[in-house]
Amino acid sequence: MRTSGVLIWLSQWLLVFVSLAVLVGGESRPTDIKPGQFGKRYYGHIDKSNEEVYAFNYTSSPGKVDALRVFVRSNSDDLEFPVLFVVRQQKAVLSWQVPLAFRGYYGMTYTYQDVSRTLCPTDPDGQAPPSEQLMYIDIASMAPSSVEYELIVTRLLNFELMTGVPFNFSTSPSQPQYFLYTFPDTVDSVVIKVHSAETYPCTVVSVQDIACPVYDLDHNVEFNGVYQSMTKKAAITIQRKDFPKGQFYIVFVIKPEDYACGGSVPAATVGNHTWNLKRVKHIEVTVTPSVNNSVYIHATLLCLLFFLIFYFGAFLVFFVHHFRVQKKKLGMAGSPDEGEGTVAASHPISTSTPEGSSYGAIGKTDESRQRPGKSIPPIPRPRVYSDSSVDEESDFDGIPQMESDKNVIHAKVSDLSVKDRRTISKKYKIYFWNIITIAVFYALPVVQLVITYQTVVNVTGNQDICYYNFLCAHPLGVLSSFNNILSNMGHVMLGFLFLLIVLRRDLLHRSLLETKDVYALEYGIPKHFGLFYTMGIALTMEGVLSACYHVCPNYSNFQFDTSFMYMIAGLCMLKLYQTRHPDINASAYAAYASFALVIFLAVLGVVHFGIFRRIFQILYTDCMQQCSRPMYMDRMILLIVGNIVNWFFAIFGLVYRPRDFASYLLGIFICNLLLYLAFYIIMKLRSAERIRPLPLFCIIATAGVWAAALYFFFQNLSSWEETPAQSREKNRECILMHFYDDHDIWHFLSATAMFFSFLVLLTLDDDLDEVRRDKIPVF
Repeated sequence: MRTSGVLIWLSQWLLVFVSLAVLVGGESRPTDIKPGQFGKRYYGHIDKSNEEVYAFNYTSSPGKVDALRVFVRSNSDDLEFPVLFVVRQQKAVLSWQVPLAFRGYYGMTYTYQDVSRTLCPTDPDGQAPPSEQLMYIDIASMAPSSVEYELIVTRLLNFELMTGVPFNFSTSPSQPQYFLYTFPDTVDSVVIKVHSAETYPCTVVSVQDIACPVYDLDHNVEFNGVYQSMTKKAAITIQRKDFPKGQFYIVFVIKPEDYACGGSVPAATVGNHTWNLKRVKHIEVTVTPSVNNSVYIHATLLCLLFFLIFYFGAFLVFFVHHFRVQKKKLGMAGSPDEGEGTVAASHPISTSTPEGSSYGAIGKTDESRQRPGKSIPPIPRPRVYSDSSVDEESDFDGIPQMESDKNVIHAKVSDLSVKDRRTISKKYKIYFWNIITIAVFYALPVVQLVITYQTVVNVTGNQDICYYNFLCAHPLGVLSSFNNILSNMGHVMLGFLFLLIVLRRDLLHRSLLETKDVYALEYGIPKHFGLFYTMGIALTMEGVLSACYHVCPNYSNFQFDTSFMYMIAGLCMLKLYQTRHPDINASAYAAYASFALVIFLAVLGVVHFGIFRRIFQILYTDCMQQCSRPMYMDRMILLIVGNIVNWFFAIFGLVYRPRDFASYLLGIFICNLLLYLAFYIIMKLRSAERIRPLPLFCIIATAGVWAAALYFFFQNLSSWEETPAQSREKNRECILMHFYDDHDIWHFLSATAMFFSFLVLLTLDDDLDEVRRDKIPVF
């Protein structure tokens, strides 16, 4: 496409030189210089032995830019012997031929016999003193027979666009338009907003520096400046620093066909070779000032302040908790009978599990509750197992009884917390160190790639490479959409805050273990913080990679925005399972390999699985072989609901085949996580356990913030599943401080929602800290 365009451009300049050579010293041909008047229509005939020249003169006016427009028409449709029009000005020469031909993407040729061009102004500044200007229009052809032509030259009255004033006009492939805009003294940045009620024909909007020639044809409009393809909407942000003269041209070119904008071959073109299609588009253009530097500063401070509030809230909770602990210590010091080794009953659950009882079901309530002042008998514990080597990792770390009895039932947490605590903690910390390694080696090429994308956009001016919301894309430095990057600050700040919260809990727990505190050793859910640290790093890296993706969002790098979301969903499910199964942990290497496989499938897209074979296997194993009543009814209900939801997703994917398979797969992960979390909370309540105010607040906040976040997520301000021009039809104005759009609000709220979700997992079982482990059910 570009090569053919260059050849056409060179051929036109060759025509200019040939015409000038003929005029100066070539074969003598009858030439009659006719004086021309603006606004008057001229008709004539030419052939290979006759040519005509029109002379137009005018006086330039100071403080005003004089722009001229030439309209020509010819009845010739012969591409072998076109009519040549050459316009000679004081500083420029412009030429074209009629019929004007364009080569389309599909290999078809589109010809037009009506051509209109705007001449490059000799004084775009309008600062030169009044002077006489002379212009010649030469009309010639090598046609053997007479050819008719029509000519009219007009002075443009609306060549300069005014700030904030909409301007309406029409244009076509053979009649491109461009206008001049001058920055006001108080404006450093403007947004060019273009609108049309018609989807097609496809249009290119280009912004070019003040220079001649102006590239205003389909084959050369991409040679200079910045440009976008357009159907109904376009928006380009221009900064004064990029145009030292404080002026620029806005060029509008209609494409000869709609391929670039996602259109198809016109039905009228099938079966022919040369076409003459009426492709006229009505356009409205408005140039408005963009936000100033103060808005950048205020928006950045707002973002920072919003997430610093969470730090303030966390420190406030720390302070209140510390005050309560100190007050409790003082009370215990004044009551020696209620010293270490006492506990208030907290809905104890029967230590015995009757034969055939449901997995995780509620046992009989122990009527003899612990009373203050009585010593606590030690929990009868089985033999403590310790690995010989912490560094040896198997794909799945089970419990020793599984080797001898595959049908062993463990109904209490104490039965699944018999391994050496240090060994298990170190294995969970492998997740933390592995995710740091993954983050470093994943982020480095990502950063390099997006820097390359941004550089290509800045150098070529092709704004179709990146899918921004151009109506709310605020550049800063080399970045085209700084607001979409800044709004990811929340993931980083809240991820770091979550790490601090986990670190504090970890240090407190270690101090209790060092003092052989009975509550830390024998009560509550065994605490291992490795997965929590990993979740904090994952949340931080989600912000980093999402920011990288939004440097230049497109179909080639969409996986950067979702990769760590898969990890977050998977890690949360692992943490939920590990809570009541502390001795059973999947290998970190196997877990991350599974995440990598999921990300790989997300990149490939929809993969055809052996669906009918899987249906048969499920029916055979789950129905034919398990005809008796299920042993674990609660788990059975979860499996039934989970299967219904996942089969719904599978059928939906097969029927609609979503192109954004990454988001589709992520939705499956998140729905399964929510199902598991709901199952966990329901089982917790059924087991007569209570939810304390802090986790209850976090649960309510998580639900509310996720609902609000998803509302903004589904606003769809752009879509790399479509062409850049079609994506821009979804673009909308900023909604917060004239700086942030709906997707930025999604970034704020999703980071907040994930932070609250992590807090739910961290604090959900705080009510069990004073409950013996042999009374805590497994589910």
